[in-house]
Amino acid sequence: MFGGLKKLFGGKEGDVLLSPVPGKAIPMSEVNDPTFSQEILGKGTAVIPSEGRIAAPADGEITMVFDTKHAISMNTSSGAELIIHVGLDTVQLKGKYFTAHVKAGDQVKAGDLLLEFDLQKIKDQGYDVTTPVIVCNSQAFPGIKCLAGMEVKALDKIIELR
Repeated sequence: MFGGLKKLFGGKEGDVLLSPVPGKAIPMSEVNDPTFSQEILGKGTAVIPSEGRIAAPADGEITMVFDTKHAISMNTSSGAELIIHVGLDTVQLKGKYFTAHVKAGDQVKAGDLLLEFDLQKIKDQGYDVTTPVIVCNSQAFPGIKCLAGMEVKALDKIIELR
């Protein structure tokens, strides 16, 4: 049943999502926020970033850049609906320390620069910079495999869509 849905929406066996930022990939269960750790928004992997640049984790279309620039959503060409959320409670910064390089409707390729943020200033303000990468429609990928427990470079594989 789901195989047919994935074909209908463009997903295919072997599609992957890449890390949008270098750092340490951790399981969602270790994120210090119940919305993410309980996978309320969907399955995914979080990265504790080592630099302040967010790259597109796949080809697709930007669907929303939050006004506060702390999060971005996109639909990938494989049919995944993603949210990349920089830090926990960083919405409270109201855009301070964040710069968006894309807007809703932009077509992007894996590796394109989406956001920049001042990692050290955000940390200095007392915020956790853990960055969840969430597949909001993870039910469309019943065999989704989220990789964690390792250091990653930007554009290393972190999620397999199946």
